[in-house]
Amino acid sequence: MPKAITDAEFDAEVLKSKIPVLIDFWAPWCGPCKAMLPIIEELETEYAGKVKVVKMNVDENQNVPQNFNVMSIPTFVLIKDGKPAATFVGSRSKADMKKEIDAVA
Repeated sequence: MPKAITDAEFDAEVLKSKIPVLIDFWAPWCGPCKAMLPIIEELETEYAGKVKVVKMNVDENQNVPQNFNVMSIPTFVLIKDGKPAATFVGSRSKADMKKEIDAVA
């Protein structure tokens, strides 16, 4: 299960990470977010040690989602070397997610 992070943990968990980080911006009431969870969990396992996967609840954390202009969820942001490398919105197939990650990781 991807680690849930807060606004307060963002710098340490994401910006200072030595490996790329995939952030899943989600909310408990979001159906497509729930549908993506099994794919996100599989990606976390497959990319273990190469890409860190974290989740951020947009209802509980407003600063970071606002900084990334998260307007709809799920939104996924790939961070590499402390900077956004890719952003994609909405449900995706596992193959699409892997293509996005492989382009950055």
